[in-house]
Amino acid sequence: MFDVTDLTRVTPVLDSRAVTFENPTGERGAGGRAGDGRKGAPSRVIEGGERVTLADLAGPGTIRHIWMTFPPDRPARMRAVHLEVRYGGLSYPSVSVPCLDFFGSPHGRPVAYSSALTSMPEARGFNSYVPMAFGERIHIDLVNGNPDPIVLYFQIDYTLGESASGRLHVGFRRENPTVSKRDFVVTEGLRGPGRFLGWVGGVRPIDGGQWYGEGEVKVYRDGDREFPTICGTGLEDYVGSAWGMGPHAGLYAGAPLEVPGRGPIPKYVGFYRWHVLDPIMFSTDLQVTLQQIGADRGGLVERVDDYCAAAFTVCERAQPVPPVDVAAAVADLE
Repeated sequence: MFDVTDLTRVTPVLDSRAVTFENPTGERGAGGRAGDGRKGAPSRVIEGGERVTLADLAGPGTIRHIWMTFPPDRPARMRAVHLEVRYGGLSYPSVSVPCLDFFGSPHGRPVAYSSALTSMPEARGFNSYVPMAFGERIHIDLVNGNPDPIVLYFQIDYTLGESASGRLHVGFRRENPTVSKRDFVVTEGLRGPGRFLGWVGGVRPIDGGQWYGEGEVKVYRDGDREFPTICGTGLEDYVGSAWGMGPHAGLYAGAPLEVPGRGPIPKYVGFYRWHVLDPIMFSTDLQVTLQQIGADRGGLVERVDDYCAAAFTVCERAQPVPPVDVAAAVADLE
C-alpha cells in the first residue's frame, strides 16, 4: 500500500479528489463551477432536523482529511450536530458521533488545539486527519439535531485507488451520572481483528471539591475478563501529564478543554489520547474502561461524575455502532 507520509514518493496509483457543496460527487474538473467560478456555493443552510449527504463515493479509496465549520452557538446546539458513516451500502452506521467530539472536543465546546490526528485552529475550524478507508462504497451524512437551521461549510479530501483493509469505527457513549465503583465503558462490542486508535473523552465533575482523575484506564483484549492486559496509573498520566491535569495539547495526548468552576475543580474538561506509536491491537474482542476515582487528603475516594467518550477503532470488517442519542448527548450542558 502506498505510504502518503513518505513525502518523496510520487505515484499515479492514487487519484486525488475533494468533495464540497460545489462539487458533491468529487468529479474531476468539476470544482468551483458555481457562480461563474467566483465562490458561488461555499456553504449551505441545513434545516433543523435535516440529514444532508456530504459524500456518497464509489471506491476503493481513503478519506484523508475532513474540514468543516458551523457558527458558534450554545453548547447543546453545537453538540446536537452529528456525523454518520456507512460502508459498502450497509444499512447501519459504523460511525455515529457528535461532530465536535469527532474533531477532538467534547461538551459542545470548541477549543483551540492541535494534535497528530485532529485539530481546531482558533476554535473555529474543525479538522480530522484520521484515515477512513473504504472498499465498494462510503456514505457520509451530517445530521442537524437542532430544531433551528445552521450554516455548514465543509471539504472532504480523499484518494481513489489503493485502500487499506480496515474500516474506521467511531462510537459515542455518555454516562450521566456514572455508577459508584462501576467503571465507565469507553468502548466494547466490536469484533476483531482490529486496532484501537484512541478516544476523545470528557468529564463533568459532579462530586465537587476534590481531584477527580485518579481512575485507571484499562484495556481488556482477546478474552480478558476479570483483569485487563493493559492498566494505567491514572487519567492525567494516560493523557501525558502528571500530578493533576491542566490544559495542554500534544501530538498524541492532551487535555485542551477546561472550563473553570466556582472552586478548584473545573466545570468541564475535555481530553484525547491517540495510540499511534503505541498501537493497541486485538484479534477477537476489545473493551476499554475508565475508573471514577478521585483523591483527597485522606487518600483515594470513589466518585460519581458525568463521563463521555468518542472511541476510534479500526476493524477488519464493518460493524454497527449505536446511533447517537441526541437528547442524552446534550443533557445538562450549559
